[in-house]
Amino acid sequence: MTDVEPPWAGLAQVGEYPYEETHDLRVGPDLHPALLGLLPLVGVWRGRGQGDYPTIEGFHYAQEIRFSHDGRPFLFYESRAWVIDVEGNPIKPSNRETGWWRPVLADGKATDEVEVLLSQPTGIMELYIGQAKGTTQWQMATDTVVRTSTAKEVRGAQRLYGIVEGALLYAFDLAAVGQPLQTHLSARLERVAG
Repeated sequence: MTDVEPPWAGLAQVGEYPYEETHDLRVGPDLHPALLGLLPLVGVWRGRGQGDYPTIEGFHYAQEIRFSHDGRPFLFYESRAWVIDVEGNPIKPSNRETGWWRPVLADGKATDEVEVLLSQPTGIMELYIGQAKGTTQWQMATDTVVRTSTAKEVRGAQRLYGIVEGALLYAFDLAAVGQPLQTHLSARLERVAG
């Protein structure tokens, strides 16, 4: 190995990240025009849901989902969930996922198709392809599921999101651990910010 200095050696330090991201359309960068079909999602949502699957005991959970943007043609998505008892008291942390919702563009304009890329700390990454029905419903199915050697076996999933009477509702169907595609999660989340 030679004693060659890296190209950044001796250069000035940089400041903190200079670009604003927001979940509140009243502040920050303008929403990219390609995101108008996803506009109702932008914000912070919180609520509760029910989970079940043949390989586990049913459970109640709370969840917070954040959709934000930085002016470019995609939404940043972050979800945090925690298991709760029937009264809503927290029991333990549960699933987390982060990713991106991207409208499919044709000739620079958004179509009714959407691509959703999600990553989970359990070693699973999913690519969903879906359709928007207006600006209040998004239905998608996995095109690809990638997992680490230590992650549980997941073959596919479907998700349906909808804005109903101002709330974000969703259903999540899963094909995993030798089970066919079936209902796994459903929740109702209220807008708490944005």
